[in-house]
Amino acid sequence: MTNVINYHGGYHSDYQNPVIDPLNKGLGAFEQGLPAAEVKARNWNLLREDLSLPAAVLSDERMTHNLQWMQQFVAEYGVKLAPHGKTTMAPKLFARQLAGGAWGITLATAHQTRVAYRHGVRRVIMANQLVGKQNMALISDLLADPSFEFCCLVDSADGVDQLGAFFQARKQKLHVLLELGPDGGRTGIRNPQQQAAVLAALARWPESIVLAGVEVYEGVLKEEADIRAFLQHAVACTKQLAKDGRFAARTGGSAARPVILTGAGSAWYDVVAEEFAKTEIGLPLDVVLRPGCYLTHDVGIYRAAQAQIQTRNPIARKMRTELQPALQLWAYVQSIPETGKAIIALGKRDAAFDAGLPSPALHYRPGSPAPAATPAHWQLTGMMDQHAYLQIAEGDDIKVGDMIGFDISHPCLTFDKWRQIAVLDAQHQVVDVIQTFF
Repeated sequence: MTNVINYHGGYHSDYQNPVIDPLNKGLGAFEQGLPAAEVKARNWNLLREDLSLPAAVLSDERMTHNLQWMQQFVAEYGVKLAPHGKTTMAPKLFARQLAGGAWGITLATAHQTRVAYRHGVRRVIMANQLVGKQNMALISDLLADPSFEFCCLVDSADGVDQLGAFFQARKQKLHVLLELGPDGGRTGIRNPQQQAAVLAALARWPESIVLAGVEVYEGVLKEEADIRAFLQHAVACTKQLAKDGRFAARTGGSAARPVILTGAGSAWYDVVAEEFAKTEIGLPLDVVLRPGCYLTHDVGIYRAAQAQIQTRNPIARKMRTELQPALQLWAYVQSIPETGKAIIALGKRDAAFDAGLPSPALHYRPGSPAPAATPAHWQLTGMMDQHAYLQIAEGDDIKVGDMIGFDISHPCLTFDKWRQIAVLDAQHQVVDVIQTFF
């Protein structure tokens, strides 16, 4: 049977299978979501060449470690975790995070929210504005389920009025978070005048819009002092809103829920935890962190960010372990056309390249006992759509047909290039297959 775990093409959505190549007999099964037990029964192994390369793979052991590490970290601060699902858009990974203790899932769009809902997620922060009739309609349909908890962001009076009119006509209540933003950043309220206008708009729609809390994204700032000042502003704002009774519709009545104070991308979540964790507003409060890349981590921008966290944060230091890179890309050496250069069957269609090129980590010749670390001087110098240039040296032991495992930087833009990703154990056996829904 032809293996199709690496399939990453064709039409795909949250409710319709992609185009199926009739020669690839296994594809339909994977698109239906083959249970892990059945995947294991196939007895596929990366090193036996049971997978068609290039292929993205995940380390089961390292993902488990990363999940437990982050849950321990947030538990130390007494805060909650809603990992950003846009990183993976993999419902099996959402389920793994929720089963491991996550409070909910963060998403960025109405479409992503629908995907998560259809795969069992029942608490979502949409860390973005909800704009446009069809996007509002998607969320309205989900809110027909009373078990579904949802909130999105608002930062303008116009946005609030559009939401208010739409959801009032639907006779529904939409919970929203007041988004604060720094000057020069992206979305978010910048000054007291804008905030007053948004609050006035919220007051116009008491039957359809409920202020649920305050949200920030600190990752647009680069200096720790600026980030801490911004976070402290968010805390002060939340306290004042509580004092002014702005959360009454959220916290009163039989459907009362805690106020939400939320922030944190994958680079400064420790600082957000320090600044938010001890916040008291006289009302039930959920402090929610939203890092998305911790589950798979990387060897690039997030490894650098995590190194800073391990240095500056006492809880991370006390834990004595670190996040581990769990996502790799494997590809064949397909040509050695000249001295000092090997061409790898891997390209921009397969891997993120915006934050650094993939980094060669493991070298395996089919039939040999085990992979070996790649020589330090091997590195990619460029990528095209389907080809990568690997710098080697004369006399290096490398042949056409060898397999190279690459670590990556920026998992978000690697995940979205794949529709199936194999999960491997420590012996490179395939123990599960996850689907992505971009």
